[in-house]
Amino acid sequence: MKKFFVPLLLVLALLAASCSTTTWKNINYLQDIQADTSMNMAINKGIIIQPQDQLSIIVNSSNQELAAMFNKSIATHYAGSEMRSSGGQYVTGYVVDNEGNITFPQLGAIKVAGLNRWELQTLLEDMLHTTGLLKDATVTVEFLNFKISVLGEVSSPGTYSVTGDKITIFQALALARDLTIYGQRNNVMVIREKNGERTIYTLDPRSSDIFNSPAYYLQQNDVVYVTPSDVRAGQSTINENYFKSGSFWMAMGSLGVTIANLVITISRLK
Repeated sequence: MKKFFVPLLLVLALLAASCSTTTWKNINYLQDIQADTSMNMAINKGIIIQPQDQLSIIVNSSNQELAAMFNKSIATHYAGSEMRSSGGQYVTGYVVDNEGNITFPQLGAIKVAGLNRWELQTLLEDMLHTTGLLKDATVTVEFLNFKISVLGEVSSPGTYSVTGDKITIFQALALARDLTIYGQRNNVMVIREKNGERTIYTLDPRSSDIFNSPAYYLQQNDVVYVTPSDVRAGQSTINENYFKSGSFWMAMGSLGVTIANLVITISRLK
């Protein structure tokens, strides 16, 4: 029986190694990148202003009295603007209309869609200067509605508010506490709506090609969807905890029967 025992252990070891290799190939991120590798980065043009965006616009100047007439107060609510509460303090913002315009005090309707926030800051500063309204104006623009949604096979699906001007797909997955073991690493979708069109990008975090995707840097209101594996899909109609427990013991029972049959067969061949 000993002469069959060693080959049996070798077979089991090979099976275990095969499972380990398969798991590694299916789960690890950026598998094709070597240590200490430098790569050229795609230029991030920032978040592009779109219709229905909400913008905070603050004008500062050495002459605070003049600057104050361009800044909304809690009691002032201009047409085309929105006021919302955050942490007990009111934040006022301009809503970009369907034509991509905002209505700014003293300057009227201004086309802002297609610009990033830095370009809008420069545009407003130039307009205030050239019209003689405020020659030393410093304008700060921020997004009030920069949010993304992460759905599917992630640990914490939900909608997340983003501070700053950029967020990558990896940072979005980190906000959602990464993919679950049932998420398909090669089928992470980003759904983006822009200029009346819906575009769906498919990303594979296991490959460095993800850095070249237009969806590597996310835009406001992007939806990240992680597709479930076939195993997870098969669990959808059964209570998850019960299914996991039952499948585990069924697998153990099947393995026990297989090993018992193998031992009996080897004993008969002795």
